[in-house]
Amino acid sequence: MLRERRPDTGILFAGNPKGMESRLVPAAGFAFAPIEVLGFQRKPNLRNLKNNLLAAGYLLTASGKAAAIIRDFKPDVCMGTGGYVSGPVIRQAAKMKIPTLTHEQNAFPGLTTKLLTKHVDKVLLALPGAQSYLPEGIDVTVTGNPIRAEIFTADRAAARRELGVGQKVCILSFGGSLGAQKINEAVADLIAWHHSKEIIHHIHATGQYGVESFPAMLAEKGVNVAGNPRVDLRTYIEDMPRCLAAADLVICRAGAISISELQGAGRAGILIPSPNVAGNHQYHNAQELAAKNAAILLEEKDLTGQKLIELVADLSVHPEKLAEIGRGAAGMAIPDACARICAEIEALLAAAGRT
Repeated sequence: MLRERRPDTGILFAGNPKGMESRLVPAAGFAFAPIEVLGFQRKPNLRNLKNNLLAAGYLLTASGKAAAIIRDFKPDVCMGTGGYVSGPVIRQAAKMKIPTLTHEQNAFPGLTTKLLTKHVDKVLLALPGAQSYLPEGIDVTVTGNPIRAEIFTADRAAARRELGVGQKVCILSFGGSLGAQKINEAVADLIAWHHSKEIIHHIHATGQYGVESFPAMLAEKGVNVAGNPRVDLRTYIEDMPRCLAAADLVICRAGAISISELQGAGRAGILIPSPNVAGNHQYHNAQELAAKNAAILLEEKDLTGQKLIELVADLSVHPEKLAEIGRGAAGMAIPDACARICAEIEALLAAAGRT
C-alpha cells in the first residue's frame, strides 16, 4: 500500500538469513539485507546455553552490521515489527537521527518492543490492551494488524456453495503449518463424534506433521472418512479467505494474524493458545478477545476431545451464540490497518521534513 501511495518508495527488509523471511521477502519482489540475531532463552539447559552463547556473539556484531545496512540504504524512516532483528536496527537508526517506529502484533508486547519504546518516535499496536503493558508517556496509536483484503471481501454464499457446505454448520480447524499434536488429537475425537451427523461440515488442516498420524488417529477410533463429503481433510489451508467466509466456527491457535483474520471475517472462534511461545503472548491475545465475547478461550492444559465436543455440541445447536461471538469479533476488526500504518509513516516523514 505504501508503494501505491508513493510509487517511488524504496523498501529494504532486514532479517535473519536463516529465517523464512530470507526466502519470502525476495520472492515478493523486495530487497533483503541479512543480519544474524538470536533471542536469549531463559530455561536453563545445555541446548539453551549453546543458543545463548551464540546469541551473545551475534549481539556483539549486530549494531555494526545494522549501521552498515543503514548507511548503505540511507532510509528516511525505519520501522520495526517486534522481531529480534528489529532491536539493533531500530536502536541504530535512532542513534543516527532517523525517524523510527515499531509495530506490536500481539496483546502482550514482546521484549523487543518493550526495549524499543524509549528509542522510537512512535509505537503502533494491533490490540489496544497492549498499551497497559508499556510505559506511560510514549506516543502510541492502535492501527491493527495488516491482513489480506480478501478476508474482508470473500463471498460467503459462494464459498459455502463451492465447498459443498449447504445449510450445515461449518467448522474450520487448524493448528498451524506444521500442525499441533494436541489439537489434532482433540479434533480427531470431534470428527469421530460428528462424522456421521448431517448437521456439521468440517474442514481440518492436519499440518505437515499430521499427514500420516491424523488418519491413524481416526482409524484407531474406527472412523473412515474417505469419500465423506462432510469431512474435508487437508495438510494446509491454501484458500484461507474462502474457508473463513464459509465457516461458522473456527478452532485454532491464537497467533496475531489468526485472530486478526477472525476479526476481519467476523467469525466465532475457539482459541487454543500455544503454551510454547515467548511471553505466553497467544494467551493474552485470546484473553483480550474472550473478555469481549469475541471468542472462546480454551487453554491447551484444559483441551480434551470431550471438552471440544461439548463446546461444539452446544454451539452447533445454538446458532445465535455463534452469531453473537462472530459479531463480537467483527466489532474488534480494523479493516484499514494498512492505511493507518502508512499514515503514521507519512506523518513521521512530514515531521522530519523528509516528504
